[in-house]
Amino acid sequence: MANIDESRLRQWLSKYHNPDVTFRDVLNAVNHYQGLLPFHEYYTFTDGSTMELVNLTGTIPVIYKGNTYNIPICIWLMDTHPKNAPICYVKPTADMSIKPSMFVDQNGKIYLPYLHDWKTHDGTSDLLGLIQVMIVTFGDQPPVFARPKDTDMPYPSNSFMPGGGYMPPYPPTSYPPTSGFGGYPPYPQSSNLPYPSYNPYPTPYPPYTGGGYPGPSPAVGGTGTIKDEHIRESLLTAIEEKLMRRMKELFQQNQAELETLQRTQEELKQGKMKLNTILSRLEKEKSDLDKNITLLKDKEQELDKAIERLSNEEEIDVDDAVTTTAPLYKQLLNAFAEEAALEDAIYYMGEALRCGVIDLDVFLRQVRTLSRKQFMLRALMQKCRQKAGLAV
Repeated sequence: MANIDESRLRQWLSKYHNPDVTFRDVLNAVNHYQGLLPFHEYYTFTDGSTMELVNLTGTIPVIYKGNTYNIPICIWLMDTHPKNAPICYVKPTADMSIKPSMFVDQNGKIYLPYLHDWKTHDGTSDLLGLIQVMIVTFGDQPPVFARPKDTDMPYPSNSFMPGGGYMPPYPPTSYPPTSGFGGYPPYPQSSNLPYPSYNPYPTPYPPYTGGGYPGPSPAVGGTGTIKDEHIRESLLTAIEEKLMRRMKELFQQNQAELETLQRTQEELKQGKMKLNTILSRLEKEKSDLDKNITLLKDKEQELDKAIERLSNEEEIDVDDAVTTTAPLYKQLLNAFAEEAALEDAIYYMGEALRCGVIDLDVFLRQVRTLSRKQFMLRALMQKCRQKAGLAV
């Protein structure tokens, strides 16, 4: 896992429109490709305006003709990321030169269909996918080649790049410096396009026809030491080697695409499992709600019938409606009602004293009488409950 300061990265992204989404996108990219590090620097547009943006600067591993090379790049994230596509550049070192193609212009700016068709509403475009597309594209058409230090020294045959020169095998010297955040020179100082628009592809460069592998020597007409069958065998061998090399490149490109698809498939499977779990929970909740609705409807019907029945009956005297099944219960009920009445009488006596309706002597005399009677009633209720076998 890349050793980055997450708190500082969050601080850099605080002014972005979608800081949380951008933080996860950057963290995912640097965790997969540890040659990249985030930096916070000024980006200068063609109109002279500048803006503090976060960029990913470093190298990505590219497989070309069986060898792995570190290609230096810089990915500038717009403050509207991931709504708008990043601006990407190849950053050649002092001993490298840019090889223009339909994907990279002479200034090092990168043009890819993935950037042109950048989509975020369906989650198909992100930094990790962009870097993987760069790796596959640069494995077919390398964007840089190394400047030869000594033209008299022959280059290794397995390191030639189209257009002359050679690319040093992986790993080269550390790039960029790994001392921490910041301190890396901003690139570029001027952009080809104003922010935030993104230009479609420039006019494609003509197919490269420069240096390559030398063709066969002219035939000697079957005379001397080189015969026609020798030339034919040499041509067949050269074609076979070229086809094998091309097949290997295609295999590696397809392998990278397959890994991306497999990773996407795993994410989709996990998402499907989560959705199935949510659907199961929702179905269970729906079933419970249906049962509760049915139960409430039944209760509502019972209440409607009870209301209708009561509305059709004559009014009932409350005192007549309350009847007891035994004389003991009737005595208990009467004692309880009288004790409650005494409680209310004592309360209103206190209110009368507070309002000055009666004096203190009258209040004390009446309260003493009522309290004594209340005590006797409570004792009677206790005995009745004991006789009836009720809780005391």
